[in-house]
Amino acid sequence: MRAMVLLKPGTPLQLRDLPIPAPGPGQLLIKVAACAICRTDLHILDGELTEPKLPLVPGHQIVGRVVTSGSGVTQFKPGDRVGVPWLGSTCGCCPDCNEGRENLCDRARFTGYHLDGGYAEYAVADQRFCFALPEGFGDLQAAPLLCAGLIGYRSLRMTGDARRLGIYGFGAAAHIIIQVARWQGCEVYAFTRAGDHEGQQFARQLGAVWVGAADQLPPDALDAAIIFAPAGELVPASLEAVRKGGTVVCAGIHMSDIPSFPYRLLWGERVLRSVANLTRRDGEEFLEIAPRVPVRTEVQLYPLEAANEALADLKAGRVKGAGVLVVSP
Repeated sequence: MRAMVLLKPGTPLQLRDLPIPAPGPGQLLIKVAACAICRTDLHILDGELTEPKLPLVPGHQIVGRVVTSGSGVTQFKPGDRVGVPWLGSTCGCCPDCNEGRENLCDRARFTGYHLDGGYAEYAVADQRFCFALPEGFGDLQAAPLLCAGLIGYRSLRMTGDARRLGIYGFGAAAHIIIQVARWQGCEVYAFTRAGDHEGQQFARQLGAVWVGAADQLPPDALDAAIIFAPAGELVPASLEAVRKGGTVVCAGIHMSDIPSFPYRLLWGERVLRSVANLTRRDGEEFLEIAPRVPVRTEVQLYPLEAANEALADLKAGRVKGAGVLVVSP
């Protein structure tokens, strides 16, 4: 099979011809149709996430069909369409797993990081951590739901009953979750890089009531804000934008250092919290909601062998919506 492989952080992915993997007990062998790219992939390639399996096939927003399976598989059969997310497995027995916080399991393993992912024509995955995908989403449109959508949904849940919601960084996750937030009745205020006129226009098209640069204050105090951009300086900026009692959610797996800021920005019972990974419950809930909104993903397509180009475009802010690798058309 063709695969894009990371041999060493800080170097480009290499196109390789690898053996098709064999599914073990409880695993599915999946023929990959599409895999969306993610900023987490960049953090792995750049060495900011420091414990990848090497060599590694990245990619954790996989859509494909089951070819065959290992022993003990009961949830899916050959021909079924499945989605594979970031969370690849957990121990299932630690306090976090037992208390509904499997996303915090210390022995969790992640797709495209500890486990080979979807930048390849085939992948294997644990049946327990795969999702059946809703009808109405083509393979290319479904792929961004599996991380951008799921992490966005978990982040939105953490904002409680906010009615004025700020979103910092208008990329793949933001363009999905603004649709869910508006469906729930929120007013959305979108913050982009200064001068990102295309991103700002995209946010307006999706229903943002106000759009501005990340260093601006909105015309009204926000009830909550979600930071998708991996920029620590947005933490004090967003705290200043939310009202007393408001919440700021840091949604990324990696962020640059947060600069010091005056206590007055946190005072007034404002809450600053992070979101880590996802749970299977998040996936089940979001994939039930997405067709009802209905969510429409904007995708920018690349062939598998152009993965380095796709990631460069993502880093430079040239991707509108979500970038998706077309693996098996």
